[in-house]
Amino acid sequence: MAGDSLDKLMYSFVMEDVLKGIFIYVPPGYVACVYDLGRGVLKKVLTPGLHFKIPFWQKAKLFNTQTLEYSISRGFNPSNKKALGDIPIAAVTQDAKRIGVEGTILLRLDIHQIPKIWQTIGEDFVAKIIRPTVRSRIRMVFSRFNRDDIVGQKRDAVETELKNEMERIFYSRGIYVENVLLSEIADVNEFKRAATE
Repeated sequence: MAGDSLDKLMYSFVMEDVLKGIFIYVPPGYVACVYDLGRGVLKKVLTPGLHFKIPFWQKAKLFNTQTLEYSISRGFNPSNKKALGDIPIAAVTQDAKRIGVEGTILLRLDIHQIPKIWQTIGEDFVAKIIRPTVRSRIRMVFSRFNRDDIVGQKRDAVETELKNEMERIFYSRGIYVENVLLSEIADVNEFKRAATE
């Protein structure tokens, strides 16, 4: 009798494990990429819904296809390298003023290029591509403008130029830049003071 219940328990564990290995559930706003042991990362992505895969032979990874908010703020925790965001970025303007920049960049992954992103860059594309590019482009664009222009009347032009520069690098990698929104621009010393208080 005790052996029967143990057999049933083992059977239910095995069946549950196998069934979980057969199905891939993709929620709305996501796609799944499949890594096949024989063929590598498959080019076709799985759209929202329930899909089959070969247990133990294929591994699925979910990717968010919704608009992603890359936040540059004092509240960001830099210890999590995969987190989508950054601490305020220091830049030097054309008139040699050191400023700190906070804002938001709205990004979205190209559904058709997600297998290529996973294959060539990996899951940590934020740390490898997005963060260094955002830092570099902000510093480069801000060096073309005077501080008063950035803070004042040319702010729209700065945001547009930042968007164009980021698109130039991200687009070929399967990342769309939907918008660049600067929220706070101040002297670096003001950011340092706020951090110590």
